Amino acid sequence: MAQILIIDDDPAIQRVLKKALVAEGYQVEWAADGYTGISMAEALRPALIICDWVMPYMDGLEVCRQVKANSRLFTTFFVLLTSRNSLEDRVRGLDNGADDFLSKPIEMSELHARIRAGLRIHQLTNDLQHQKQLLESELSEASDYVSSLLPKSLEHPIPIQATFIPSRQLGGDCFDYYWLSSGELVVFLLDMSGHGLGAALPSVYILNLLRSQSLAEVDFREPVQVLQALNRIFQMGTQGDKYFTIWYGIYNPQSQKITYSSAGHPPALLVSNQTDQKRSLSGEDSVVEIKPLRTQGFPIGLFAESLYVSQEEHIAPGSSLYIFSDGVYELSEPNGQVWGLSRFIELIRSLHCQVLPSLSQIQSALILENKSPIFQDDISLIKVQF
Repeated sequence: MAQILIIDDDPAIQRVLKKALVAEGYQVEWAADGYTGISMAEALRPALIICDWVMPYMDGLEVCRQVKANSRLFTTFFVLLTSRNSLEDRVRGLDNGADDFLSKPIEMSELHARIRAGLRIHQLTNDLQHQKQLLESELSEASDYVSSLLPKSLEHPIPIQATFIPSRQLGGDCFDYYWLSSGELVVFLLDMSGHGLGAALPSVYILNLLRSQSLAEVDFREPVQVLQALNRIFQMGTQGDKYFTIWYGIYNPQSQKITYSSAGHPPALLVSNQTDQKRSLSGEDSVVEIKPLRTQGFPIGLFAESLYVSQEEHIAPGSSLYIFSDGVYELSEPNGQVWGLSRFIELIRSLHCQVLPSLSQIQSALILENKSPIFQDDISLIKVQF
């Protein structure tokens, strides 16, 4: 049976309550003051506490506040025993965490009814907490699975680093990079709308389609063909109202050019250091140039008739290319504003002015800006060093 703790400095009340509750089969303990009651509550973790409002040293309101502030006791149902019947007093009790009230003098039928109701609520709360823990565990496993599908860093012939920081909720970020048999490099990053398994599962599905090159009659060296094919097979009307953004690029090391196309995705950032002769002679630092690479196009799945275009960009030796999801810059600031893409670009610029930054340095800067290692959205970031 459930365990009940009585906190009351009146021995007569203690005896009456204990006798009545033991007769119903409950396990009953009691404490004569608030300090002892809190210590016993921490040790016993009772399902329900009946606590007198007016006691010396520590009153029932303070006991209630401390019990409800304890993470190990927050599911305990707390009943304030009081002779106060004013609305103002009951509001004070509720504001301090009380779950119910029991009036003096105690009416036994009311006592038993309130105990039964309180224990039902306690059990429901515990069940919900257990289901929450199971769900969090399953989402954590799903996040680990998605992480295991993502590619490892490459060293040759072109160094590529990537980082993925899952948020509190499982998200829809996926990315990949690999070499085609033609000797060209594929690199893409997609971000499915929403969170949870509903975003992660279709995101993994698209990742596998692209990784296995399973889109029929598509030349994967042509970004427009890839995006058009994805938009044909993935429409939000048949995909639970899901859509996704994507940046897809093909780099040819022979021509040193990248052909790319995007669908509602943040621009990739091409970073290069430009040093002219005058600056070199004067000893001034090189100028960091950042060029956003993005094409017009709606996210995949919004409109069946969407058209996509590609562009081409020459990549100078020593340049860096950053491809990322919007989670890297949609950081909430204390004033309620969003940090923003322009601030992220300036962060990249400032880091490149000092030294060629690693992804770990950029990640540390984002954590510092976010003021927490836990982000509201998934963080995906790829760096290609040419």
